Amino acid sequence: QVRLVESGGGLAQPGGSLRLSCTASGSLFSIAGMGWYRQAPGKDRELVAEMTTEGDTVYADSVKGRFTISKEDAANRVNLQMNDLRPEDTAVYYCNAAYRWGRENDYWGQGTQVTVSS
Repeated sequence: QVRLVESGGGLAQPGGSLRLSCTASGSLFSIAGMGWYRQAPGKDRELVAEMTTEGDTVYADSVKGRFTISKEDAANRVNLQMNDLRPEDTAVYYCNAAYRWGRENDYWGQGTQVTVSS
């Protein structure tokens, strides 16, 4: 099992910045990568950004050029720097760890609220 603990999030004004962090513990050998998903009210959960253990990254088109995912291997942590935030970025953000032997068994954090509003 893998435990994911998220921090960061909160309220930001349009154009502002926030930083999310997620620290993993447990059976880390079973993780093929980590990333962030989000779910806005009434919408499906969607990928925001993810990074493999080799450092390859994938971003949603809506956040390219504004969000940056990074990892700290020594701390088993993945970060999401969110700049130029927009109201449509408002959602619950979930840390995700990709299970190496089948994404249907991915690990999830508890979620952290990000609200972008003036």
